[in-house]
Amino acid sequence: MSSLSIVMPSMNEEETIRICIEKAQSIFEKYGIEGEIIIADNSSDRTAEIAASMGAKVIGPIKGYGNAYLKGLAKAKGDYIAIADADNTYDLLELDRFLDPLMAGEADFIMGTRLKGDIKKGAMPWLHQYIGNPFLTAMLNLLFGTKISDAHCGMRAFTKEALEKMNLKTHGMELASEMVIEAAKCELRIKEVPITYYSRRAPSKLRSFQDGWRHIRFMMLYRPLPFLFLPGAVVFVLGVLITGSLLLTGDVAENRLHSFILGCMLLILGGQTLSTGGYLKTYGLIRGMYPNNKGNTAKWLNYHSLEKELFAGSIILIAGLLLGLKVVYTWISSGYGSLSEVKNAVISMVFAFIGLQMIFSAIVLSVMLLEVDTDW
Repeated sequence: MSSLSIVMPSMNEEETIRICIEKAQSIFEKYGIEGEIIIADNSSDRTAEIAASMGAKVIGPIKGYGNAYLKGLAKAKGDYIAIADADNTYDLLELDRFLDPLMAGEADFIMGTRLKGDIKKGAMPWLHQYIGNPFLTAMLNLLFGTKISDAHCGMRAFTKEALEKMNLKTHGMELASEMVIEAAKCELRIKEVPITYYSRRAPSKLRSFQDGWRHIRFMMLYRPLPFLFLPGAVVFVLGVLITGSLLLTGDVAENRLHSFILGCMLLILGGQTLSTGGYLKTYGLIRGMYPNNKGNTAKWLNYHSLEKELFAGSIILIAGLLLGLKVVYTWISSGYGSLSEVKNAVISMVFAFIGLQMIFSAIVLSVMLLEVDTDW
């Protein structure tokens, strides 16, 4: 006989937890399957007491949306697993829309979509419904090749095998994005079903901009190439072209000083952006976010490569300092009078900054890799 686990995170939901559990039990009866209800709780009210009295398995206290789901999913034993919030904003009686295609073998991962379903008045803020959610969903679709309409819908269902394939790690709200990304990465068969979304009885616990940033930050961590590496490379190359062309024409100090300074600023900005991309990629590797895609990224993280980066940074820094000393020597030799060494002074500062940037980047990466086997 098939079995179903329903996992719900809760935080002070004593007004609605009974309704949600009753609906879940109705689903068990409807399908005639063995069921378990897991409440991952972090409440200070009677939520846990009510849930336990109704036969639910309560675990906690667990702080954090992602943590609650990770702990709850780890306890789930069902052949099929459904997740939803415990505030009754999702109607668990609509779980048949999820279970039917799962049990028929039509999909491995079912997403609810509120935007193609029925959003009751006051259930979702205008900013979320028409700007935030569509924007973040479009970004996720573009970066990861998914074709969904509501990336942050909290009502989902999947097979036990699908859960075991997904490498879920995040502890906050970004788990919603991670689950979709992992499902796509594992080539799970994803299907969307429209659902009804109801308003909360209690005030919302969502923090619009903070939670939105967490999703963007996670996607940036997973895909630093379009966010940082490509823009950084474009800006850096543009800086090289501007400064290089002006140096070749010898027209810096006379007429093109401002353009030259702009080119140098682009060099620095591009280098810093590339460094940040390197940090994110390193962190992702350490966290095991790219288990099947280490490739060339892991090779340059080898300890000896970092030593070479330290050496190269030192050479560039010394070159900048020597050029700066030349400017100072010229000024002293002229009797501390007027000085026409702007070009060399700017080049000196750029060399010194880039050299220091490379040195500090090497140090930061070395510290990040201290506890990691770098023989990738």
